Amino acid sequence: MAAPTMRAHGGVTVVLRGVAKSYDGIPVLRGIDLDVRAGELLAILGQSGQGKSVLLRQIIGLEQPDAGEIVVGGIPLPRYLALPPDEKPFRIAMVFQGAALLASLTVAENVALRLREHGRHTEAEIAAITRQALEQVELGDAAGKYPGELSGGMRKRAAIARALAIDPELILYDEPTADLDPILTEQIGELIRRIRARRGSTQIFVTHNLPLARAIADRIAVLDGGRIVECSTPAALAASRVPITREFLRAAGFDAAGARPEA
Repeated sequence: MAAPTMRAHGGVTVVLRGVAKSYDGIPVLRGIDLDVRAGELLAILGQSGQGKSVLLRQIIGLEQPDAGEIVVGGIPLPRYLALPPDEKPFRIAMVFQGAALLASLTVAENVALRLREHGRHTEAEIAAITRQALEQVELGDAAGKYPGELSGGMRKRAAIARALAIDPELILYDEPTADLDPILTEQIGELIRRIRARRGSTQIFVTHNLPLARAIADRIAVLDGGRIVECSTPAALAASRVPITREFLRAAGFDAAGARPEA
């Protein structure tokens, strides 16, 4: 029997209605309404401390919202999370901001970790899937290295490979280019775009990097004051009159037409 391979497939829809979350009585999310299309590459743009990472934790089910509803692939999230692994009709993966690689494991062992936990694959199948995931992020030669031997950009790519290994229909990224220089930021952005082109997975990434969002996202949702204040294509966002969006455009050096003036 041939070893399983990661396949191209359609993504899943994500729908949020009235999602709210507070900590110690302090509201962070104040009623998030958002529709993400199947196969879409969506950026959630917001300043630091506005709840972008909190929002991702609600979508993946690491936390339970205080109010509201999240539906993924047509299934209410609590019902999806309660399903046994073999009965889940699709998979969700998250790439954490700090990569969250285990320092005591090699890159290949980190990528294979979730596959081994599920226990559905032979060692030969795990090796084949791991190799394919690492090749997709151009880390095939780093399989035997440890996280401490990798650069920041390589650690980000290893974390993405770990997500790809479970063949997800939905991938969430928490500030995927945080602490990276402009060249590495562009490389990670191109990698995210290639994943969508090759696999069709729905991808949501949170960022405060407007140029990155404009370069790779189908749409950009702007988070401010605990709510999504607008959601539109990068081109349409250039004409926004929403104050926080105008601030992002100004800070990134875009003019009123959405272009960067020549130096």
